[in-house]
Amino acid sequence: MASSTPASAPASTATTRLQAAAGRGARRTRWLIAASAGFVLLLGVLAAAAPWVAPHDPTRQSLRARLKGPTLEGPDGRMYAFGTDHLGRDVLSRLIFGTRVSLLVGLAAVVVGGLIGSALGIVAGYRGGWTDTAIMTVADAQLAFPFILLAIGIIAVLGPSFPTLVVVIGLSGWVGYARILRSQVLTLRSREFVDAIHALGGSVPRILLRHVVPNVTASLVVIATLELARAIVLEATLSFLGLGVQPPTPSWGGMVQEGREYLESAWWISTFPGVVLMVTSIVVSRAGDWLRDLLDPTLRGE
Repeated sequence: MASSTPASAPASTATTRLQAAAGRGARRTRWLIAASAGFVLLLGVLAAAAPWVAPHDPTRQSLRARLKGPTLEGPDGRMYAFGTDHLGRDVLSRLIFGTRVSLLVGLAAVVVGGLIGSALGIVAGYRGGWTDTAIMTVADAQLAFPFILLAIGIIAVLGPSFPTLVVVIGLSGWVGYARILRSQVLTLRSREFVDAIHALGGSVPRILLRHVVPNVTASLVVIATLELARAIVLEATLSFLGLGVQPPTPSWGGMVQEGREYLESAWWISTFPGVVLMVTSIVVSRAGDWLRDLLDPTLRGE
């Protein structure tokens, strides 16, 4: 009797410490997610207010001020905080306007890929059989096909434009949604509440919309966050290769490409857009990881 009390006390203390650590971890994760969301919101504000925030016209050329380093006053009396490029255009203004392209293409591509992938993944998981086999075969075939070749082929046929860029990047990302949501729906359809709804005469669309989709929404949000970072990097990659947004519209990838010939003499042309692209992709992708940790209790040991 007396020996049971000392044995139970350490176990209770250890449980309390684990719970406290889990609570601190959850609070820290929420703060990190909030900070990441604030950063993305700041980018959105800059993109929306670009005509009023940017100090200069992003397409205005000034040969007198070409290849000038970061300075508060250039030879023409204007301030170039991030310097100018080989045509005398303000790098900071082009960065701000380039935010529009990256966010618009990224968000639009996430919507396209999310709608296609979610619909196909849910149908494949719920229907099973030959429907599941056909959809997953197409997904595996796309994963085996190099994305750059697919992008070159589509853009060569349709021509480089904003809608084409969105479609290409969106089609490249639907597989991730489909595979993950399919696996979750396969588990959900065998649950007792689905059998009960069937027994009560519930239709398949009602089951999917009212009961299956709400149960996979958390995973959908996490995938979309991770896909946003991937879409932003892919847009920059295609623009760097000349397959994305066409000049004179500024984009981060295009700016890196324009400055690669001047890395020794004018490093700022490629460095600043490269740094912004890197920070944005890291913050958005890490926000997806933190969001996954917050929404999935199994990853926190609960």
